[in-house]
Amino acid sequence: MEKLILPNIPDLHKLDVYEANGGYQMLRKALGMKPEEVTDEVKKSNLRGRGGACFPTGLKWTFMPKNSDKPKYLCINGDESEPGTFKDRQIFEDNPHLMIEGGLIAAYAMGVQTIYLYIRGEYNKWIKMVQRAVDDAYAKGYIGKNILGSNFSTNFYIHRGAGAYICGEESALMNSLEGERGYPRVKPPFPAQFGLWGCPTTINNVETIANVPLILRMGWEAYSKIGHPKHPGPILVGISGHVNAPGVYEVPTGVLITDLIYGNPSIGEKYGRGVPGNKKIKAIIPGGSSTMIMRGDAIEGVTMDADGLKAAGSSVGTAGLIVMDEDTDLIRVITRITKFYYHESCGQCTPCREGTGWMFKILKRFENREATMEDIDLLLDVANNIEGNTICALGDAAAWPVQSMIKRFRDEFEKRVMKSNGTAKRKSPDIVHALR
Repeated sequence: MEKLILPNIPDLHKLDVYEANGGYQMLRKALGMKPEEVTDEVKKSNLRGRGGACFPTGLKWTFMPKNSDKPKYLCINGDESEPGTFKDRQIFEDNPHLMIEGGLIAAYAMGVQTIYLYIRGEYNKWIKMVQRAVDDAYAKGYIGKNILGSNFSTNFYIHRGAGAYICGEESALMNSLEGERGYPRVKPPFPAQFGLWGCPTTINNVETIANVPLILRMGWEAYSKIGHPKHPGPILVGISGHVNAPGVYEVPTGVLITDLIYGNPSIGEKYGRGVPGNKKIKAIIPGGSSTMIMRGDAIEGVTMDADGLKAAGSSVGTAGLIVMDEDTDLIRVITRITKFYYHESCGQCTPCREGTGWMFKILKRFENREATMEDIDLLLDVANNIEGNTICALGDAAAWPVQSMIKRFRDEFEKRVMKSNGTAKRKSPDIVHALR
């Protein structure tokens, strides 16, 4: 497949190189169209959000009120903080102008006067890279007043996050932008009606926005034929864990997960190049740490798209594929993941604030071989009482890995139940350090 988001073009992050390869021509094209025509093009392409929820992007844009006396805002969510996810920073580094152009097109389509790019604070290197690209775009008149001689004006600001995972949730992100504590908001009202400073706001993921110029360049019909028909387009997959070639790979949606891990010589793609030592796969996490874990013997025929992974009992999430080989201590892995969600809970909702801590304490008992058989069902009961009972999805994100681990690897828990003669701890596997 031709690489569309991350083409192999040297120095594409530089404005003159980006322009030489058709950069900002789709912004010119959009400005020659009616705003509703641009939205309709994106809507018909069936582009779905790449931030985890897979919500139809064009439909989301239509929620922005057309007639409003209030300012309108677009937030591009670059708070890439989920363990196992590292795709957006590849766009920041290799093709930032594609995202900027996509944001400008989206702003024109929705009548937005101000664009905010929210980037996690730890991405200092990438923040500087994107800021240079934004400054260059301002200097050439692609951002600012009367863009390219049109009546359309908008500004583009980068906001540095403060290292809170919860600010990847759209309403917590808005509170953070406003200078408030990153607490998720109760919905409704939804951001399109009451967002930043009480004004209409749309939030899209970095990769989602980067797809917008591609749709205008190819046309919605050609774009919709890439990959899976119900979840079309290119997708960036971050492969990590026990693979020979970890990294970010651009693939069409619907690619087999086994092809992503092992490669597929028939199509000339190597991707992850297999598991070190030709070991068997014990488990995978397909879409970042919040998605349900899958058994290694159950991934044959499963595809990297929303429908394929839903049918397999997980989700595409942010396409952060974590591979774990046969020697992985899964109890150690799930304990480390749960510790992350316990630490990152904002504390607003009791089930999440208390429940994540309870799950972590129970899992530590399993890790230390101090648990009983009753602790397995107790752990599951706590997870079940968190799921669906919180303002935002962090509670679900903490519960799903635990639920799926017990469902699919109950024997791993049973092996770690306390024995009368005591048992020594196992050495932590490499995958645990990758999740730190």
